[in-house]
Amino acid sequence: MTFKVRLQPSGMEFHASPEETVLDAALRQGVVLPYGCRNGVCGSCKGRRIAGRIDYGRFDTALLNTTLSEAEQQAGFMLLCQAHAAGDLVIEARTVNAACGIQPRILPCRVARLERLSEDVMRVQLKLPATERLQFLAGQYIDFLLPEGRRRSFSIANAPHADEFIELHIKHVEGGRFTGDVFSGLREKALLRLEGPLGNFYLRKDSTRPVIFIAGGTGFGPIKGMIEHALAEGVTRPMHLYWSARSERDLYLDHLPRAWQAQHRHVRYTPVLSQPQAHWPGKTGYAAAAVMEDFPDLSGHEVYASGPPAMVRDAQASLLKQGLALENFYSDPFEFNEKPAP
Repeated sequence: MTFKVRLQPSGMEFHASPEETVLDAALRQGVVLPYGCRNGVCGSCKGRRIAGRIDYGRFDTALLNTTLSEAEQQAGFMLLCQAHAAGDLVIEARTVNAACGIQPRILPCRVARLERLSEDVMRVQLKLPATERLQFLAGQYIDFLLPEGRRRSFSIANAPHADEFIELHIKHVEGGRFTGDVFSGLREKALLRLEGPLGNFYLRKDSTRPVIFIAGGTGFGPIKGMIEHALAEGVTRPMHLYWSARSERDLYLDHLPRAWQAQHRHVRYTPVLSQPQAHWPGKTGYAAAAVMEDFPDLSGHEVYASGPPAMVRDAQASLLKQGLALENFYSDPFEFNEKPAP
């Protein structure tokens, strides 16, 4: 048994079974909807139910109430990555262009290099078999496929034109099962399995708008890949990176954006520290506030934000008040819950 799902305003239709989420059904049939974590945390996949019934199954009600406000739920908003169709549906949700027809694949990989970039950030470089290549867009992510059906998502930090290795920036999360293994047990030459590429976080090439990047912590990783690829392709529209961290030592590759700024007139870099030492001469507080101070009118800009979900949500809410159009805000909120395989 399947149900028909119709999207507004595009008019696109697909079918969903009660056993799969609306998002999974759409992606399976080539309908690309906005999404991020696929775990109900980031809120990137919000849509609004116009008609029909849905079922969240075993999804945690407390988490639902965290991601969707009471007002949003009353207005019919839903999480497409968790909701199952319980009948025919009409949903208001924007579609995005498929990522150049790139399909996710499951591949083996080997840990080629491990490098500590700071006390709690590890650069992990993965090598695919000699006969394989992972085609991806700068900014997308991969999932590690772990025992017991677990998954762990990490953004790709290198650009597609420099794909000898798949580079990840992994932050040690207190109590994190997988990240703990990365810092204490993972060794070079270890074999892993990954699925990718995934996600809709990539630089839109059909736009000429000035770009503002907001990175929180290791959210710098995917943005690094996006900027490096844009520079390699000769993109000249203005790009301004705001990298938010607690202290200077958390800007673990600070020399890179400083070099981009020195070598390219259209690139600017502003680090923002929330817990700076007394001698810090730069901006303090939070990145969104720094953007609002520098850009009173964002109506002509695009913003790409990557980092903790709370930072991304706050940035979106703040910058929309500054004239930014919702359709010009793209995000990759990091969530740290390990998720089961679909």
